[in-house]
Amino acid sequence: MGQGAKRIAFAGLTAIAAMGLSDDVRAANGAYAVDAADVGEAGSCKVDSWLSTATNTDFSAVANPACVVDVFRPVEVSLQNVRSRSDGEWSTTLAPKAKTNIVPTGIGRAGFSFYAGGSFDAMTGENLTAFAVVPATYRLSETMRINLNAGWLWDRTVDRHYLTYGLGFDWKLTDVLQWTIEAYGQAGASDVASVVRPRFQTGVRYRPNEIFSVDVIYGRNISGENANWITIGTTIRFPVPGSKPDHHRTGHL
Repeated sequence: MGQGAKRIAFAGLTAIAAMGLSDDVRAANGAYAVDAADVGEAGSCKVDSWLSTATNTDFSAVANPACVVDVFRPVEVSLQNVRSRSDGEWSTTLAPKAKTNIVPTGIGRAGFSFYAGGSFDAMTGENLTAFAVVPATYRLSETMRINLNAGWLWDRTVDRHYLTYGLGFDWKLTDVLQWTIEAYGQAGASDVASVVRPRFQTGVRYRPNEIFSVDVIYGRNISGENANWITIGTTIRFPVPGSKPDHHRTGHL
């Protein structure tokens, strides 16, 4: 596929995403919540999307187009589009975000990045949240890494501030399979106990080629309710022509 065709395809997928296809704001690692410190090469783009359904009938559909632009350093900009149902009520949320790497990752040493953004109701324009997070990654080997996230969340709907946290482990089992397990959540004062209840996910990523991957994930309490979740996610990538694939640079899928 030529570069022009790739950009046209990406523009089309972005247009679909902007129609308001999900639930809480996730990281840049697709449907997983705990982010790694790595940022893609400037000029690359991707579209993450996923569907999640819970045993309590909650549901979310997400599309998250993102591109890496070269400002003073590579910065990944994204616009997550969320269409969700919670307790029978439907909502559509948009969440712009920008992320940049501060210290590159490497085997035997920690790397750091920073991202910030917010979310708002697409129907009313109400500002819902503002957030800032520092993801750290420690690469144990070419196939194993630990991701640690620490950040701040302002829930503007109730005017409360929370400490956010996340701990994840990625293990590249083969050239096309990767297993991830993670725990995450937010800490602070809340009138609703489930808001600060820890959340858990584990899943497998299958990446048969440079462009496409699919995730199958089991989650517990992933949006603050006491329920089990199943998530199916995909990622379509548009790398810079002639560049080294991201998973060859970082060792992970």
